[in-house]
Amino acid sequence: MPTVIDRLSDPLADPAMDRSRLRFAAMMMTVGLLHFVMPGPFRKIVPRWFPWPEQAVLWSGVAEVASGALIALPKTRRVGGWLAAGTIVAVYPANIQMAIDATRGESQIPGPVWVSWARLPLQIPMLRQALRQTR
Repeated sequence: MPTVIDRLSDPLADPAMDRSRLRFAAMMMTVGLLHFVMPGPFRKIVPRWFPWPEQAVLWSGVAEVASGALIALPKTRRVGGWLAAGTIVAVYPANIQMAIDATRGESQIPGPVWVSWARLPLQIPMLRQALRQTR
């Protein structure tokens, strides 16, 4: 009887790439679940101009969990990759808001202000990893 790992492994993929896919899927699902377990910090970084912060947190959490689950399954990883890429782009304004807030002394994460700004370019490797799943 196949194990969960057997079902999640892609026998046609390079083992290192397969593990990378599963780590990315787990990261997306974990961050998505945090939207439900601890919504407060996510709500605080929704840009002020966005009229529905609670819904933004809810639906971005749903999209992150769904994209991670889809990426975890070899047959649906391409769709999951597109969903993850779209989600990463859609939540980028929240990352910008977090950096702006940190500059104003209203940081949502502990540490120096530069950490909030350093997170912005770090979204590019995440986007690249999501797009890698679409191939």
